Amino acid sequence: MARLRLIHWKAASAAQYLDLLRTAGYTVEYSESFTPQSLRSWREHPPGAFIIDLTRLPSHGREIAIALRQSKATRNVPIVFCTGSENNIAEDKIEKSRAHLPDAFFCPLSKLRGTLRRALTARPAEAIVPVPMMDRYAARTTAQKLGIKEGATVLLVDPPRDCLSVLGDLPSEVQLSEDMRRRAAVTLCFAKDPDALLAHLSTLRAIAPETKLWICWRKGKTAPGCVGENFVRESALSLGLVDYKICSLNPVWSGLLFAAKR
Repeated sequence: MARLRLIHWKAASAAQYLDLLRTAGYTVEYSESFTPQSLRSWREHPPGAFIIDLTRLPSHGREIAIALRQSKATRNVPIVFCTGSENNIAEDKIEKSRAHLPDAFFCPLSKLRGTLRRALTARPAEAIVPVPMMDRYAARTTAQKLGIKEGATVLLVDPPRDCLSVLGDLPSEVQLSEDMRRRAAVTLCFAKDPDALLAHLSTLRAIAPETKLWICWRKGKTAPGCVGENFVRESALSLGLVDYKICSLNPVWSGLLFAAKR
């Protein structure tokens, strides 16, 4: 039987996938955590198929699938998106994934075994390679990349002096605030110092369910003891935050978008 890779963001919920597939005789590889090294490992040892859960962080799963299609090593590996017990996910979220990956397979959990058999036995065809995320977002403004909309309140945590220059043109009636007690549609934490970031993380974790939480760091090589992408990701992960999107704000700053684990 084929070796499969399950991509799911919560181990407790992934158990039903694992039980179903292993009972059917498949070897299933699974890890709740995801890092850039995960993609490298999958490219070096491609599975027979990728199964991606869409019920949690669907945009994260979609971007991983798009990244898999960018690599020749995984381009023709079947991708099966699972929509939960009874398609318990909004149809528009399914359509967003289908728009980028029309030749992927979509099914509820109850039909996963049959859909997987079709995916594994289908005649190989030239895979549709979606436009890479960075190319799709290159023409967008920083505000659009960050999800800042007209009339939104944006919370700034430890902003740099040139913050307005970093953000660029903003939609009308956007309000910027540094009051962490205030509700905000978007939160931008600028991590300039490791200790300062760690001091803020508990508060950021508490507000994560009600805001778009971006943690940003300066680009470039990171010296020991300084803030870089890995430090940001690992520190946030330790408090139950998971990243699902990366953004280049300007030539100096990058950011990761986090959500609280459910």
